[in-house]
Amino acid sequence: MSAGDDPIAATRRWLERAVIGLNLCPFAKAVYVKQQVRFVLSAATTPDALLEELAAELALLAATDPDIVDTTLLVHPQVLADFLDYNDFLDRADAAVAALDLEGEIQVASFHPQYEFAGTAPDEMGNFTNRSPFPTLHLLREASIDRAVAAFPDPEVIVERNIATLEKLGREGWDELMR
Repeated sequence: MSAGDDPIAATRRWLERAVIGLNLCPFAKAVYVKQQVRFVLSAATTPDALLEELAAELALLAATDPDIVDTTLLVHPQVLADFLDYNDFLDRADAAVAALDLEGEIQVASFHPQYEFAGTAPDEMGNFTNRSPFPTLHLLREASIDRAVAAFPDPEVIVERNIATLEKLGREGWDELMR
């Protein structure tokens, strides 16, 4: 992604080409085609400001009919560009869920351009399962996750399949896909 990319357009492209296109999340296509994914561009420039926006989006998602908005992608290009800072912030995101009494209802999933799973090297293709064009907090309804997992014949193989898909694609293939 180029620095001049519109963050929401780039996130849509990533969702369409990688998440849905490579079937990294077999549950994403249904809510996307039904236009139940809310894309929010954060104006936050500090972690505290992002936390306030996150709390507002959590409350909005909890109060909105899932047929209207099932999930939210909160894209925040101006804050937490460093993955370690972003990773540390996730504890604050979980605390916001708890403070709003939304545990068991909504969870926050993490996507970042430098995403790196513990115990992996930065260039391992498995990390790309969680690499988005901009830092992003994904707000998910747990009831939707439960329904999707129940409908999927073997959900535990998703991670292994995704890693195999990305390893076969390789870095050059990923870069081409994202152009």
